[in-house]
Amino acid sequence: MRLRAFSLGLSSPLGTARGAIDRREGFLVAVDPEVDGEAVPGPGIGEATPLPGWTESRSACEAALRGVRTGGDSDGDGGGGGGCDEGIPGDALSRLDPAETPAARHGLALALADAAARDAGRSLSERLARSEGLPAPAESVPVNATIGDGDPETTASAAERAVDGGFDCLKIKVGARDLAADVERLRAVRRTVGGGVALRADANGAWDRETAREAVAGLAPLDLAYLEQPLPADDLEGAAALRGVGSGTAAATVGVDPETDADPPVPIALDESLSARGLDAVLDADAADAVVLKPMALGGPDRAVAAASRARAAGVEPVVTTTVDAVVARTAAVHVAAAVPDVAPCGLATGSLLDGDLAPDPCPVTAGAMAVPSGPGLAGDAFADLP
Repeated sequence: MRLRAFSLGLSSPLGTARGAIDRREGFLVAVDPEVDGEAVPGPGIGEATPLPGWTESRSACEAALRGVRTGGDSDGDGGGGGGCDEGIPGDALSRLDPAETPAARHGLALALADAAARDAGRSLSERLARSEGLPAPAESVPVNATIGDGDPETTASAAERAVDGGFDCLKIKVGARDLAADVERLRAVRRTVGGGVALRADANGAWDRETAREAVAGLAPLDLAYLEQPLPADDLEGAAALRGVGSGTAAATVGVDPETDADPPVPIALDESLSARGLDAVLDADAADAVVLKPMALGGPDRAVAAASRARAAGVEPVVTTTVDAVVARTAAVHVAAAVPDVAPCGLATGSLLDGDLAPDPCPVTAGAMAVPSGPGLAGDAFADLP
C-alpha cells in the first residue's frame, strides 16, 4: 500500500452554517493486491479525504492508514508523502473502524474494490450493485447544484446560473444567517427559477427546536423537496417531531403569509445525524424522509450502497453526496449513486468548487447529470498516473 498526500483549495470558500470550507486535504491510497498469487491489473486506487465534523481528523486518518501496514517504518516518510511500499495484511480493512476513522476505511475499501473490479473486468458500480443483489446500475446519475451562503440577490443569481447550466435541482445552504433572512433568500430563489425546479435547503444542524419548527412552518409554502439537518446531529427525537409540521401561526414569525394553513409539511432529510447516531438509529426513530449518504463519512462505497438499500427498505429515500472530495472519491460516489435504483438527484457535482484537482474528471456534468464510467474499476485507465 502506498499513500500520497494532497491539498486542494476551493475556488472560493463554501459558506455553511458550520463555517466556510476553503481547502480539502487527504491521501491517495494505492494497493497492488494479489489474487491466487498473481498481481491484479491495477493498481487499485482510493481516496481518504477527511472532513472533521463528518469524519476523523487528517492526522487520525493518516495514523489509521499507516497502522494497518506491516513492515517498514511506521512513520513512513514522516510527512504524509509517497513513502515506501509496505505490505498490508489480508484483514487490513477490518482493522479500520468505520465509526472512528471512516475516511481511512473509505480510502482502503475503495482501493481494494477498484482492484477487484478491475480483476473481474467490471465497473465499480456493477460490483457494488451485485454485492447488494441490485439490478444493473444506471448509465448516468441526476445531480443537484450546491449554492453556498449569500444575500438574496447573490443566491438567486447563482441559482439562475445553475438552472441555465441544466440543473433542475438546487441545494441552498442556510443557517448562517437569521431565519427571516434565509426565508427571504429561498423566496428570492423560488421567484427566480419558478416552480419547476426542485429546491433543497441545508442548515447543517444550525437551529434549535423552536427555530427549526418556525423554519419548517415558514418554508412550507415554498414547496421544498426537503430541509436537510435542521437540528443538531444528536437530536433524532426533535427531527422526528418536525416531520408533518406545516404552515400556520409559526409561519408569520418568519415573514411568510400563506394563503391557507393547509400547506404540505416540509420533508426532513438527515446528514450529520448518520455520523453521530448511525443509520439504524435514524430509521428506528422515524426521524427522516430522506437520508444523505456520504461514502467518505460512512466508511466506504460498499457501506454507502448497503445503507441505501436499508433506507429504501424502510421507506426512506437515499441521496448520495460527496464531502467536496477530490476526483477519485467523487468518481466513486457516482458509482455508488448509479448502483441505487432510481436514485434522486445527488450532491455529486462538486468538482467545480475546487480550484484544481488530481486528474481530469471522467464524470463531467452535462444537463444536470453525470455519466458513469463504464470501467473496468473506477474509470478504466483514467487515474493510471496518480499512484
